Amino acid sequence: MVSRTNKFRGNRTHGRGRKSGRGAGIHGGTGNAGLHKHKFMHMLKFDRDHFGVHGFKRPQKMVERRKGIRVGSVEAILPSLVSAGHASMEGGRATVDLTAAGYYKLLSGGSPSVPLQITVAHVTEKAKAAVESAGGSVTLK
Repeated sequence: MVSRTNKFRGNRTHGRGRKSGRGAGIHGGTGNAGLHKHKFMHMLKFDRDHFGVHGFKRPQKMVERRKGIRVGSVEAILPSLVSAGHASMEGGRATVDLTAAGYYKLLSGGSPSVPLQITVAHVTEKAKAAVESAGGSVTLK
C-alpha cells in the first residue's frame, strides 16, 4: 500500500488547500499559540494553572534548618559529642546538651543502654519514654 505522502507526490498542496499545509497552520499554531484566543477552552479544561504565578518560594537564607536526632543515634555519636564538649561522662551516666550540638528535637528510635541526661528544645513522647526507661531524664531548654 502506498503511503499518504507518496500518494501526493507531484501534487503541490498534498490535499490541504493553499495555506493550511504551511508550517503549523492547520493546527492553530505551534506550541502554546492561541491559549488566550482560539485554544482558550482547551487551556481551561486541561491546563487550568498554565498562566499566572502559583505559590511562593522562601529565600533559603531565611529558612531555619531544624535538625532532629533519634535516641539510638545519640548513644552512637556520644564519643564525638564528648570530644566536642557537648557531653560529659560521669560514672555510668552521660550528660548531653543537644541544643549546643546543633540539634533541635529528640526523636524516638532505638533505646539507650546507658542512662542519659539530655537537654534539648523539643522531644517526642516516645523518645522521652525511651530515655526514662533506661534510667535517664530529658530537660527541655
